[in-house]
Amino acid sequence: MVKASVFLMVVLTVLVFIGMRWRERRMTAAKPAVRIGWLAGKRASFDRWVTAAAIAAVGTTLLLGGLHWLRVWRG
Repeated sequence: MVKASVFLMVVLTVLVFIGMRWRERRMTAAKPAVRIGWLAGKRASFDRWVTAAAIAAVGTTLLLGGLHWLRVWRG
């Protein structure tokens, strides 16, 4: 079960990160391009990874916790 939760968390983190990056690029496509520094770009990427990991942790907890309680209720 630990391997499944780690695998699910990694997959969800990558998918959420890709979705957040896609959404950010789509939202900024209509605005004029603003150049940011190298460090600011790396920090924004790091912030996206941390946010994606937090969302993935909550999603993994809800999904696997829900499956656990379904198994408990079934007996």
